[in-house]
Amino acid sequence: MSSQPRICIVTNDTPDADRAAARLRARYGDHAIDAADVVVALGGDGLMLQTLHRVMRTGLPVYGMNFGSVGFMMNTFSEDALDQRLASAQPTQIFPLSMQVLDVSGHTQQALALNEVSLFRSTYQAAKIQIIVDGETRLEELICDGVLLSTPRRLHRL
Repeated sequence: MSSQPRICIVTNDTPDADRAAARLRARYGDHAIDAADVVVALGGDGLMLQTLHRVMRTGLPVYGMNFGSVGFMMNTFSEDALDQRLASAQPTQIFPLSMQVLDVSGHTQQALALNEVSLFRSTYQAAKIQIIVDGETRLEELICDGVLLSTPRRLHRL
């Protein structure tokens, strides 16, 4: 990343985050996501997950600053020295959970998950679910209304 990164600023659309974003844009500029070197997300963990999903296949780094309730995935908000904070941030590599589902019509659906995968039946009949993780069958058959599978906490500092 250059000394003056092209920043795209996104928010959780709360008044406080939007006001902070306006101040950051005035100081550091704002670029469209496809022209940015980094995305700065002002919000909570939900916005961070949404933003990571949005840029997952691009490799674009995301730097989150807390404007939510808990924000355990976020950095503390500060308007000062953002370019220096971005340059000194420690990258974290994320390994999303890849999900493949065979739906009732026989079509395979695929998705990536950063937090969890949830499957719920869409008919009045119970769902028959088999769970395979890393090629190993973990549950042969579960007849139920749905299932929630959390992603592993496999984050590696670079």
